[in-house]
Amino acid sequence: MTLIAEDLLLLLLDEESGKPSADSAKLPRVLAGALVVELALGGSLRITGPGEQTKKDHVVVAGDPPADPLLRRVFDLVATASRPMKPQKVIEKSQKNLAKELAARLVAQGFVTEKQDKVWGLFPTTTWPARDTSREKVLRDALRSALVDGTTPTPHSAALISLISAVDLTHKVIVDADKKVLKTRAKQIAEGEWAGAAVRKAVSDVNAAVTAAIMVPVIVSTTSS
Repeated sequence: MTLIAEDLLLLLLDEESGKPSADSAKLPRVLAGALVVELALGGSLRITGPGEQTKKDHVVVAGDPPADPLLRRVFDLVATASRPMKPQKVIEKSQKNLAKELAARLVAQGFVTEKQDKVWGLFPTTTWPARDTSREKVLRDALRSALVDGTTPTPHSAALISLISAVDLTHKVIVDADKKVLKTRAKQIAEGEWAGAAVRKAVSDVNAAVTAAIMVPVIVSTTSS
């Protein structure tokens, strides 16, 4: 079984060029957000609400540690923190080198190949063209069914749709449908009843954190120029 983050990366990689459709600011952060969402879906982590001892909107341990090493790393980050962190901070601390680690797992599973090259013969670059598109096809068909045909998505598909929507790339994953319709339907799914209240809160807060984390470099760049 692949992780939500692995499936998310697979969907965001162009089959031919192997380049991600998300830029270098968005990609690692939305992938880190996917790990947090999966931990919430599995009951290992949750995000606090009002009236709790821990201040609301902070990530806390809720269950047993996961077996997967990438998920376990995020779990341990939360479990060993000196004080509870907000989703944005968990994402920032989890995103370094994550895209490459997840891509290596996709390579090992035979879904993509790794291609190393140099831009202008100087700057090294790595891409991951498709090798076996069977998994990607299953994912796209499930997302199309929910986004275009209006079927009820599974929690896994709904989480993927919510995360893809957070970086405004639904139209890149489902390329032959109306962009506005896709955006509206993705938002409905993200806010819908596909999971329990605690998981929906995790998805909402992670999506907000991803958006905020993406905006920070833009704001810094604008104010420093």
